[in-house]
Amino acid sequence: MGKRSIRENKNIYFESREAAGLTRAQASELIGTISESRLEKMETGKTAIYPEDVVDMALAYKKPELCNYYCTHECRIGQENVPEVKLSSLSEIVLGMLSALNSLDKQKERLIDITADGEISEDELPDFVNIQEQLNQIDLTVESLKIWMANTIAEGKIDKNKLKEAAEKRKRAR
Repeated sequence: MGKRSIRENKNIYFESREAAGLTRAQASELIGTISESRLEKMETGKTAIYPEDVVDMALAYKKPELCNYYCTHECRIGQENVPEVKLSSLSEIVLGMLSALNSLDKQKERLIDITADGEISEDELPDFVNIQEQLNQIDLTVESLKIWMANTIAEGKIDKNKLKEAAEKRKRAR
């Protein structure tokens, strides 16, 4: 294996490759779509990184969270529409989800009152904003769960094919 870089300002792609224990040459070969020289330029900020590059690196480095990072930090659309997800344990994700769902459950009658007439009046706005925050928290926990699952699959702790089979079986049962 090659030497680890002593460079201080490493970007997340550089750090992810090193964490995977890969040299640029090995990573380039594993990825198959990015040359070693282009990889060096992406890792040092000398060239743009495209979404397909990130998807390929995420697969090669077994770091699905790279896609979320790209969307929330480098993509103009994602910066506006995709929640930034911090890696968490399954229990933290589930507890966060349950907390957000419980809060929303307590507010569902108010949501019905606010939206029944199809308009949100000024006096309803603070309550609506509060409900919207709860929905955003649910969205964030769902995204966290998706990344947790993708990491678990990437680590080989869950068989992707068996998961697909279970999902298909569930669809047929409906």
